[in-house]
Amino acid sequence: MSGIVGIFDLDGCAVKQTDLSQMLDTLAHRGTDAANVWCEGEVGFGHRMLWTTPESLLEVQPLVDSERNCILTADARIDNRDELITTLELAEQEPEKITDSDLILAAYHRWGKDCPQYLLGDFAFAIWDQSQQQLFCARDHLGVKPFYYYYQAEKAFLFASEMKALFCLPQIPQRINEVRIADFIMLMLEDKVITTYENVFRLPPAHSLIINQTELRTWSYWSLDPSKELHLESDQAYADAFREIFTEAVRCRLRSAFPIGSQLSGGLDSSSITCVARDLLAETKKPPLHTFSCVFDTLKQCDERSFIEAVLNQGEFIPHFIAGDQIGPLSDIDQIFEYEDEAFPGPNYYFPWRLTQIAKKQGVRILLDGHDGDNIVSHGIYRLTELASQGKWAVFAQETKTLAHNFGTSASTLVEIHGIPTLRKLAKQFGWLEFIEAIQQIHRHIGLSRKQLLVQHGLRPIVPDLIKKWVRRYQPFQVSGNKSTPLINQEFAERIGLQERLKHWSTPPYTPLTVRKNQFQALNAGVFTLVLEQIDRCAAAAGIEARHPFMDKRLIEFCLALPSEQKLRQGWSRMVMRRALRGSLPEVIQWRGGKGDLSDNFVHGLLEFNRAQLEGIMGTPLESINNYVNTNTVQKTYQKLISAKNLTSQEKMTIWLGASLTLALNKLSKNQKTV
Repeated sequence: MSGIVGIFDLDGCAVKQTDLSQMLDTLAHRGTDAANVWCEGEVGFGHRMLWTTPESLLEVQPLVDSERNCILTADARIDNRDELITTLELAEQEPEKITDSDLILAAYHRWGKDCPQYLLGDFAFAIWDQSQQQLFCARDHLGVKPFYYYYQAEKAFLFASEMKALFCLPQIPQRINEVRIADFIMLMLEDKVITTYENVFRLPPAHSLIINQTELRTWSYWSLDPSKELHLESDQAYADAFREIFTEAVRCRLRSAFPIGSQLSGGLDSSSITCVARDLLAETKKPPLHTFSCVFDTLKQCDERSFIEAVLNQGEFIPHFIAGDQIGPLSDIDQIFEYEDEAFPGPNYYFPWRLTQIAKKQGVRILLDGHDGDNIVSHGIYRLTELASQGKWAVFAQETKTLAHNFGTSASTLVEIHGIPTLRKLAKQFGWLEFIEAIQQIHRHIGLSRKQLLVQHGLRPIVPDLIKKWVRRYQPFQVSGNKSTPLINQEFAERIGLQERLKHWSTPPYTPLTVRKNQFQALNAGVFTLVLEQIDRCAAAAGIEARHPFMDKRLIEFCLALPSEQKLRQGWSRMVMRRALRGSLPEVIQWRGGKGDLSDNFVHGLLEFNRAQLEGIMGTPLESINNYVNTNTVQKTYQKLISAKNLTSQEKMTIWLGASLTLALNKLSKNQKTV
């Protein structure tokens, strides 16, 4: 993990070294081992170095290649080093003396703007090509490494690992982009380019950018293929292939010259990474793995201690624990907003913040993170929809029943979501034989009423619309739904044309849906990128590099191509992963259904440890967000919270969104006054 900055003055004025140094000072937390700048004419780069890999100890950036007239600054870890060294004909050099930045620059010399396609790992970099008089930038396939830029046509292009490095220069205005504020309030976060500030953008994952004096152009160099399906000869073959790819994804993220840690929650994802990493470190006789876990001794519904200890009991760990039930969402909020440049939607941010701060004290510089293994491997729940649409009702009913049992969910809800749409379609098409067979199987395996299924989902869908309108008109009374008061200020929504934006960015209805299409949508969702950026800032604040084995391009392509029965089988989600890690995972975790629910600690933490801070936010008219948010809704929800009434998930998010946005805008107002 490092920090990069750069300036390309499109007016042709010389870049000031003092500007680059000021930007680097703002990113001091991202690299404490070295800081350097390079500038020549209208272009300048800066780099903050954090040593992590053995090769990084030799690295000097910005990297200047005088022979080819190229300069590079990069925040990068390249994983396919051996392959690149051979392909780029660098084998005559000692591999341990070839840095990752050397490989990136050599790849650019070989393949030009196509070079990111040949790189594996996490990277964000910029190359000034003096011969072409253009700047080439790229970001890794999944967006693990951040890349923000400010652009004003014919005037300036600046980039940095964090937005604060842009705003430290007085010539860069810090003006609110109200459209992004609306996105945040609506939790509609699909736009991967926009930020909270005007003229400040994110380079999306798997994208490259070229800018010269006349144009700025971006394009995608890679995307997932949702049409590809893998076919192997047996379940064991799939499991063996998964284990090989997953093990390599962990292995290449263990390349380190410093102690390594792993976030261990007790769930399937973090436990899988931790156990495989432990085995790999033991094989190479490296120091034991540090683990960092939150425990909740006073909130048993949140506590995962028994699962965490099942992993630790295997030995060869150095465990560390944080009392998660002794902190709340606002416990470290002032320190967090020293590093956060925008409001953030994740109310559980305070857990990884504490974990990374503790890891820093242990001298850990690499922290493995199991983020979003759910979507990478896929729970495969939409296999139920596939089975229904294929008319495989006996298998549908049996899978539904066992899935509900294994995970403690409602079988009737699963039927409603994944089976009923197909039942209604059959009724409308008069496919009565298949319809009757379906409700017989659902009744036999799950116990739902045949009569109710027939009336509700067989007869009602085929009643003509005119009759349904007549029935509703002459019913003696009607029950109206309890519509929640919208959180967004309606005048604000109308002023920015929110409805049109929602139409453009909202995910279209997708029932019925295949497992692969559902997984593809999840992996391409805007929030996927946003959370990775947030994790990066959280780790960087502690001088730590977060590494994500599940964010391995090879692993993601493999998992997306798996047949749906490898994802959901016999009522177990992510079946291929459970089979593959047999012998590495404790059985209690290998065959675990569900995971801990931390939402109760959100309320507990606010009331027990953050009440004064929350009152400081909510006890005012909320003037800073009044133009954007329906503050009456926020205040009413706050009153419900302090009166010890149960909050719905939506109400908890209302509290958090109101608080997070208030704090972010208050920070912005304070910064603008000090400029």
